[in-house]
Amino acid sequence: MKELIMRFMPKGRKSKLVILTILDILAIQFSSFMGLVIRFDFNPARIPAEYSQAVLSYSWIYTLCTILIFFFFHMYSIMWSVAGIPEVFKIFSACLLSTLVQISGMTLLEHSVPRSYYWICFFSLFTCESCIRLSYRIWKTLIVGPESRDGDRILLVGAGKAGTAIINELATSRRTEGRIVCVVDDDPNKIGKYLRGVLVEGNRSRIPELVEKHHVDAIYVALPSASAIQRKEILEICRETGCRLKTLPGMYQLLNGEVSIAELRDVQIEDLLGREPIRVNMDEIMDYVCGQVILVTGGGGSIGSELCRQIAKHRPRKLIIFDIYENNAYELQQELKRDYPRLDLLVLIGSVRNTHRIESVFEKYRPDIVYHAAAHKHVPLMEDSPDEAIKNNVFGTYKTAVAADKYGTRRFVLISTDKAVNPTNIMGASKRMCEMVIQMMNTRSKTDFVAVRFGNVLGSSGSVIPLFKKQIAEGGPVTVTHPDIIRYFMTIQEAVSLVLQAGAYAKGGEIFVLDMGEPVKILDMAKNLIRLSGYTPDVDIPIVFTGLRPGEKLYEELLMSEEGLQDTPNKLIHIGRPIEFDEEEFCRQLVHLYQVANSDSEMIRQEVKKIVPTYHYEGEDLADESRPESKPLQEAACTFVPEPGQMEEEEAFPHLEALQEKLKTAHSRIS
Repeated sequence: MKELIMRFMPKGRKSKLVILTILDILAIQFSSFMGLVIRFDFNPARIPAEYSQAVLSYSWIYTLCTILIFFFFHMYSIMWSVAGIPEVFKIFSACLLSTLVQISGMTLLEHSVPRSYYWICFFSLFTCESCIRLSYRIWKTLIVGPESRDGDRILLVGAGKAGTAIINELATSRRTEGRIVCVVDDDPNKIGKYLRGVLVEGNRSRIPELVEKHHVDAIYVALPSASAIQRKEILEICRETGCRLKTLPGMYQLLNGEVSIAELRDVQIEDLLGREPIRVNMDEIMDYVCGQVILVTGGGGSIGSELCRQIAKHRPRKLIIFDIYENNAYELQQELKRDYPRLDLLVLIGSVRNTHRIESVFEKYRPDIVYHAAAHKHVPLMEDSPDEAIKNNVFGTYKTAVAADKYGTRRFVLISTDKAVNPTNIMGASKRMCEMVIQMMNTRSKTDFVAVRFGNVLGSSGSVIPLFKKQIAEGGPVTVTHPDIIRYFMTIQEAVSLVLQAGAYAKGGEIFVLDMGEPVKILDMAKNLIRLSGYTPDVDIPIVFTGLRPGEKLYEELLMSEEGLQDTPNKLIHIGRPIEFDEEEFCRQLVHLYQVANSDSEMIRQEVKKIVPTYHYEGEDLADESRPESKPLQEAACTFVPEPGQMEEEEAFPHLEALQEKLKTAHSRIS
């Protein structure tokens, strides 16, 4: 029977509109004559001829006006399968306006009918229209109802507006499969009540029990307004059930009225961080980026490319992407051209280690704001090639900063890392020296130099999450270096938001630090990813411990003990007061480090240790015992003669004399 009914149901939108309009015409005609029939006690013989003639002569004008009023009230574009009180009120308002038009028209045409006729006609029309439009919802419930649907048996978490929207769409849409079999909510006032015929059976603590009771296949979490901690706790409970998980991304769906099945997504690892997402004042970002020439070094990398995407939204006068890797830069160029056709975009290939190339870019384009994201970041690789970490990270930063000062850049933002705090690897030590370079430059330049320090970025190229996902896809094992290793994490979007906000707050000399919440155990993250992929840790996918890699710490720090914290307008962003140091001595040490940058790894580490006393590396005690007496800096500088081609693009240390001269008269600009 159901199949027969479905066969004759209208399929297209135009067909439904035609049928609904025909039904409305019949309902309007019917109600206009029923008004007289009811007024005269259902006895047509008692109706005076003048009344019948008046209604008959005006009926088609009345019908046309009413149809137009229905269009005005969008009664032909409402989804009546999920209609509720607001839709009923629209029917009421449209019918009332139609009746008022009828009264005005018949009065102007001097047609005489009893005054009670209009009220009877109004209620008759309202009843007919309500039956026509709500009958589709009733039919969907009784004929196609939820019990007849195939697909997953779903437990819904959240009986609020988002949950109601999800259960409505599941119950009425032919494009979705599955049905809600039970609902849970932490609000005690909702427990024991029904949400569209489905019982709210308890709070989050009953989820495992209800999964067993109802043989649940999937869990939908519809809590867009819940805090990050609440979401994490609920998702942890749901994860233990082994059911497939889907969740709504955030509160904006409720605000925009976009809650639907399409907005549900798989639970992602960032949902389990237990930290509120970073929110920035986009108006502030717009104010200082709009109309400016922006240079992003390392623009093709994970952070650099996201910086370019965010900046492109804020209408810069020109966006310059500077990167040494042409493939990444080309892909980003094509993406930005497609998404922002009016953007003045320039992609330049070059190395921050090349003084001539960097200075030519600054001289020609005079960038107002520089985001310096170009760096080597992989800890194990840099342990094997410390010379490259020093030349690219430290001196690439120095050369770019000098060019920014020379050509009048307004703000210079360095992308730093929590590995710069008490570093145990050459990459972290090199980034700490980058921060020192920025601090030194800020004291002698009109440019505002700042640094932004944050932890690991989820999903960036070469980071732990893509590695784990690849290992899971290959069937394992998932490799973790140590069972107790912990890290701070943030998303790429959050990292970029912080960098952009830092540029807005910058006064010069600050190191911006993110309150990243609680650190995450890498082992727990690996287990979570395995479960989110539908497997059981150490059963389907084994976890293997490989041991700490060279230069790797069990935990990272965001602040050194000497650095105090200052608040900013954003409660999740703080300022670490930079540690003062002898800038002239630091400059001389940089010269010496520049000269030994092509030496053996041990000598480089020893020189870095002199500059960054908090740097500790494996084997440094043995190195101290066997270290030969070092020459004075002046003598070393005199005796260092590079072999032809030895420095490649690293020319003699640039602007040293000018820098030292300015350092003599430098005044601190750090508050």
